[in-house]
Amino acid sequence: MKKAVSVLSALFFWALAILAVLTVSCAAAWIYVSRPMTPAGSSAHTEKVSVPAGMSVKEVSRILSQKGLVRSPAVFYCAARFSVFDRSRTFTLKSGTYTLSSSMSLRELYSALQSGSQEYITVSIPEGMTVSKIARILGEKNVCPQEAFAAACTDSKLLAEFGIPADSFEGYLFPDTYFFIPQMEAESVVRSFAGNFFEKIQQIPGLGEKNRQELHDIVILSSIVEREYRLKEEAPVIASVFSNRLRDGIGLYSCATIEYILTEIQGKPHPGRITYEDLKISSPYNTYKWAGLPHGPISNPGLVALNAAANPAQTGFYFFVLSDPATGRHTFSKSFDQHKAAENAASYHSKDPQ
Repeated sequence: MKKAVSVLSALFFWALAILAVLTVSCAAAWIYVSRPMTPAGSSAHTEKVSVPAGMSVKEVSRILSQKGLVRSPAVFYCAARFSVFDRSRTFTLKSGTYTLSSSMSLRELYSALQSGSQEYITVSIPEGMTVSKIARILGEKNVCPQEAFAAACTDSKLLAEFGIPADSFEGYLFPDTYFFIPQMEAESVVRSFAGNFFEKIQQIPGLGEKNRQELHDIVILSSIVEREYRLKEEAPVIASVFSNRLRDGIGLYSCATIEYILTEIQGKPHPGRITYEDLKISSPYNTYKWAGLPHGPISNPGLVALNAAANPAQTGFYFFVLSDPATGRHTFSKSFDQHKAAENAASYHSKDPQ
């Protein structure tokens, strides 16, 4: 009996010893795999880790290992899967782009990837750009693919969501500075632009009360004004010229609409000059061939042009010509004879030696 007790005691002792060894070994292993890849005092490296929406924790774990930020993808996965560092809440991976360092511990990486502290891409869109040009900028900055953005701008469901009576968001992509994250859904980017547009136009007297078709007509007109004016104070006067022509059923005769046809519809380089043959192009955007507004906006206007089109100056002008290219100043005329004289004067002065 005593012998049996002695054997059991020995087995218990060895079991405890083995358990202690295993515990110490596991603790040591855990400390090893959870500490930073780069020891304190050494030169660490940083890596950008993009986490698109829907990415799994297992995939993120693999990327962290590939970039030399963790020793074991399995350990990071298990830490996240079982909420090792915070038992009070489930690990939640948040999409975005994170700048992570090899000096960060497993706990710090764990916290960073669910913090939502994303790296933003600053995108500044100037007034007068078109959908295609904005799409190219977004693609180059890795906000979203160029083709996807262009397609989203013609999405009928998305257009209906904003009540836009057109086949494109051209004119409704408000020029501003935006803060995006990499690899966004194109539809979300379009919503950012359009949402900003409808928020900003509330600043313009009378514009917020217009119905959607009235607003659309103003957007079309403002998109032309945007491409024609250079001096802020002249924008309402240029808008008055177009408004007077629209009222009297006279063609707008805007070269900006011809440029839009050539560059955006026909895909040609920006023309050095507009030819008489260009003025004959059969297109609903040709304001030399047809009276009234063109088929749709030809650019994305800013507040100056939108305000000018919504509240044009009260004038008797029907014509304008660029008379001072250096300053962007125009000469406005009430009759065709006055306009021809202004054109001749502008042409004469443009030939003066500098």
